[in-house]
Amino acid sequence: MSKAANKKNKKIIISGFGGQGVLLLGKLIAEAALIQELNTTWMPSYGPEMRGGTCNCTVQYAAGDISAPVVDQPDILIAMNEPSLDKFGPRVKPGGIIITNSNIVLKQCDRTDVKIYEIPMEEIAREANNKKGPNIVGLGAFVKLVGDIKEASACEAIKMTFSAPDKIKFVDSNIKCLKQGIKVAGKL
Repeated sequence: MSKAANKKNKKIIISGFGGQGVLLLGKLIAEAALIQELNTTWMPSYGPEMRGGTCNCTVQYAAGDISAPVVDQPDILIAMNEPSLDKFGPRVKPGGIIITNSNIVLKQCDRTDVKIYEIPMEEIAREANNKKGPNIVGLGAFVKLVGDIKEASACEAIKMTFSAPDKIKFVDSNIKCLKQGIKVAGKL
C-alpha cells in the first residue's frame, strides 16, 4: 500500500475577505495534494465584490474517491478574518483544526472540542518582505499542523503557480513565507 493510500480524506474550508488570497491558498493546497497523487477537489465561492467582499473555497483530498466537492462540516478551517471564524468555526468537526490569522482575527474561538492555532500571518509576511504573503504563511502553518502535505509539494505548487514570466519574481518571497509559516507553527 502506498503512502498516499494511508492518507485520510481531508475536508477544508478557507475563508476571508476578497484580496487576501483565499482562493489562491486553496488552489495551492489542492495543487500540492495533486503532486502527491491524491484525488483532489477545489471549489471557489465569492460574493459580487472582488476585493473587500467575502470569499471562501473548499478543498478536499483523499487517496480514494471523493463523492462530492461540497464541504458542510470541514476537518480544517483556515479563517483569515473574524466573519469567517463566526460563519465556519461552528461547522468544524469535533477533533478538527481551526487556524486563524491572529493579526485580523482578534477574538477567541470558544470551541473546546477542536484544536485552535492562532498564527500572526500578516506580521510574519511583513517580516519576510511580502505584504501579500499572509495566505502563504497560512499554507506553511497548514503544512506543519496537518501533516499530510509535504513541504516539498507545497514548494513545487508555488513554483508551478508562479511560473509565468511576469510572476516568477514572486517565487522566492512566497517560499520564504511558506517556510516561516512552517517554523512558527512548529513552535505551537
